[in-house]
Amino acid sequence: MGANDGLVSNFCLVMGMAGATEAAGAGESRVLLMTGIAGLLAGAISMALGEWLSVQSSRELYERQINLEKDEIKANPMEEKEELSLIYQAKGMPAEEADRLAEKIAANPAGLLDTLSREELGIDPEELGGSAWEAAGTSFLLFAIGAIIPVIPFFFLPQNTASLGISAALSMTGLFALGAATTLMTGKSVWLSGLRQAIFGIVASAVTFAIGQVIGVNLG
Repeated sequence: MGANDGLVSNFCLVMGMAGATEAAGAGESRVLLMTGIAGLLAGAISMALGEWLSVQSSRELYERQINLEKDEIKANPMEEKEELSLIYQAKGMPAEEADRLAEKIAANPAGLLDTLSREELGIDPEELGGSAWEAAGTSFLLFAIGAIIPVIPFFFLPQNTASLGISAALSMTGLFALGAATTLMTGKSVWLSGLRQAIFGIVASAVTFAIGQVIGVNLG
């Protein structure tokens, strides 16, 4: 999804700028190149910061929930032990067996906290939702990989119909590949998912190109 966001957003940005510069009579490949690179960096950094804040906030929330659970164990260990027994009973374990297991786990407060964190809160105390830095780095990289695709022709070619066509072709190929890749998780048709992704990209880029031309005419 990060690569898809990068590809679609930067493709639309480049096409919008292409429409504007063409209508204003200021077509220049360097403009599109700089626009694409700026869009790549802005989007990738924004995605990375957003992902870092999201994961870090989740980690802090999980830590707070675990600390509250720890305080509850200290204040009333018997009640927490009974709560663990009820959790196991809700999963289908006989009451006596659930009581014995809860009694055994509660003998070690650290083990009780770990078990309640997993069973009651649904939190893995060792992971806490993953690394915020790893999530940020992955988001930055995937967004950048997608966002560079529409810009590639403008490193080598001037802005003209051919270079815009190559940019569109590369972007559509990338979107189709990303859509097809999602079928590994969804189990849907490769062609359906790929074409759907590509069509959405075509529509979005056509709209931004048209808007860019309107703006370009006014600026011109």
